[in-house]
Amino acid sequence: MDKKEKDNLSLVKDYNHILIGVGEDTQRDGLLKTPERASKAMHFLTQGYDMDAEAILKGALFEESYNEMVIVKDIELYSLCEHHMLPFFGKAHVAYIPNGKIVGLSKIPRVVDVFARRLQVQERLTRQILEVIDKTLNPYGAAVVIEAQHMCMMMRGVQKQNSSTVSSAFTGEFRKMETRQEFLNLISHNLGG
Repeated sequence: MDKKEKDNLSLVKDYNHILIGVGEDTQRDGLLKTPERASKAMHFLTQGYDMDAEAILKGALFEESYNEMVIVKDIELYSLCEHHMLPFFGKAHVAYIPNGKIVGLSKIPRVVDVFARRLQVQERLTRQILEVIDKTLNPYGAAVVIEAQHMCMMMRGVQKQNSSTVSSAFTGEFRKMETRQEFLNLISHNLGG
C-alpha cells in the first residue's frame, strides 16, 4: 500500500470517528459508506495542493504586442475556510496588462481553482492569484477582486445569510486610481447587454 492509499484509509477512519463523535450510528444504512465518500470529497476539494499554478500559466504563454487590459470576470470559485472547514463560494475577477506576453484565457480560471482548492482564507486566496500572475506573466500590472459568501458566517456564528465579503489586490498600473477605476467599472457592468 502506497502513502496516498494509507492517507486515504486514515482519513476514512477519521471521518468514521467524527460520525461517532457527533452521536451517529455508523452502521446505519445511510452512513455505511459516508466516511469513504467524505474522504473522496475532501481529496477533491483540496486537490489544489497537488497543482502548480505557475506551470499552468507557463504552459500557455504567447508572445503578443497587445498591451491593454485583459479581464476574465465572474470566475466561479468554491473553497473551504481553513478556520471551520466550511465552504465559501463566489466569483473572482482577474485582470492584467500584458507586457509582451499573453496567456491562454482558460488558464486564469484554472489558476483560481488551484488556490481555491486548498484550505483558505479569502484574503490569502486573492493575494496568491495575483502573485502568480504577476510573477509568471510579468505584466505592467495585475488585479484580482473576489466576492464571496462564507458558510461559516451564514450557518453558524453571526448567522448573517445575506452578507458577502469583497477582497482585492493590485500591482503595477492597477495601483493608479484611473486604471483601477476602469477595471472596477468593467467588472461591475454587464457588457453583454
